[in-house]
Amino acid sequence: MHILRFFFLLPLFTFVHSAFAQNKEKPLNFIVIFADDLGYGDLSSFGHPTIQTPNLDQMVVQGQKWTQFYVGASVCTPSRAALLTGRLPVRSGMSSDKYRVLFPNSQNGLPNSEITLAEQLKKANYRTACIGKWHLGHQKKHLPLQNGFDYYFGIPYSNDMDTPQSVYKEKGGYLELINNPDNIQIENFQVPLIQNNTVIERPANQNTITRRYSEETIKFIKNNKSEPFFIYLAHSLPHVPLFASKEALGKSARGLYGDVVEEIDQGIGAIINALKEEGLDKNTLVVFTSDNGPWTLFKTQGGSAGPLYAGKGTTWEGGMRVPTVFWAPERIAPGIITQMGSTMDLFHTFSKIAGIPLPDDRILDSHDLSPLLFEKEKTSREQLFYYRGTQLYAVRYGAYKAHFITQGEYGQFGGKEEHNPPLLYNLNHDPSEQFDIAEAHPEILKKIEAIVSEHKNKMVPGPDQLKDRG
Repeated sequence: MHILRFFFLLPLFTFVHSAFAQNKEKPLNFIVIFADDLGYGDLSSFGHPTIQTPNLDQMVVQGQKWTQFYVGASVCTPSRAALLTGRLPVRSGMSSDKYRVLFPNSQNGLPNSEITLAEQLKKANYRTACIGKWHLGHQKKHLPLQNGFDYYFGIPYSNDMDTPQSVYKEKGGYLELINNPDNIQIENFQVPLIQNNTVIERPANQNTITRRYSEETIKFIKNNKSEPFFIYLAHSLPHVPLFASKEALGKSARGLYGDVVEEIDQGIGAIINALKEEGLDKNTLVVFTSDNGPWTLFKTQGGSAGPLYAGKGTTWEGGMRVPTVFWAPERIAPGIITQMGSTMDLFHTFSKIAGIPLPDDRILDSHDLSPLLFEKEKTSREQLFYYRGTQLYAVRYGAYKAHFITQGEYGQFGGKEEHNPPLLYNLNHDPSEQFDIAEAHPEILKKIEAIVSEHKNKMVPGPDQLKDRG
């Protein structure tokens, strides 16, 4: 019996050993593709009935589909800070109770004291590129080139910003501007397109921006194929206002939102093909995910959280659990992963794969996912902390999630409400958070409250970087 078991496990051992052996010969490349406001239910592989994402679906078949993967915050700026630093954004001051994100008149950005994933990988001589939406500070000192990236092509904040006040006045305010399709014109959103540190286009032509992001990614791959590289491709869509190229418009049964998502998928297909053409597909790890849940305020212009409750801006599952795919043919063990993971874990995971020691002068909230990726072994992540601004609203421990505070998305789904005792859900049984089981499980609440106490005792928030505006 033991001999049979050994021979059954031998192919997996050989696969894992081979994967790590190849890493020593040639470092693994990394590409992180980060959609903006894409919901958990917006890919065909995650259950959407009419949006077709064949390239991502193929990545799911060849790689890993993570069904319980989370962001560090449920809105743009803090979520991006969490991914790039491997830390809860409250630690770096990149979350705030006054302003949720950075704006064109914000004075600050990601502090220089933070170590970005790009800066970390530069220690192993990686070539690095940020393509797409940055949203961690628009002033030169805060842009990607000053944060470890060798190349930048993208917009400095959200695609709905920089609207002239005269346009708001004429159109009746922000909501009316976005909700009326006749108002969705490039000139109404004066967001700049930046290459490295220079504005090269204003307003950015958002009709072609998704395609151009994909093209820039492919150029960087081809120009740096002889060296290890890290590409952070942060699409500025499907955040409203929605734009798509002439070739993509009218193609999706889901309407304009579907056109946008399907064009992103087409670009991903082109990137995968480029990796294959350059012989890099067996030596590149691609991760696809979203910065937060769907902006349901905009109804059909926003996405779907699928079976999850609520969306962007909330600490309900629909706000912070995101569709995620890991792809590295013949490197990672294919399958569906139901264990927890977070965008913050990419920092530790990539560092481990690249053989770079972690910084020892700061607290990281990042866990190593490589045991799950390469060996399908359990990782060390058993807890998740759900912050809204600087306040801890909820905590997940194993299958259980306790809500100490709940609040709707920008006034939707009810106002701020504190819960004593906390609401408690078993997310493995009830991912929609419908059935409060707090009364039946006081022992779980007691354990989670002890976790909260320990966490708060060690938490030192960074100075608020979002509050200062010109």
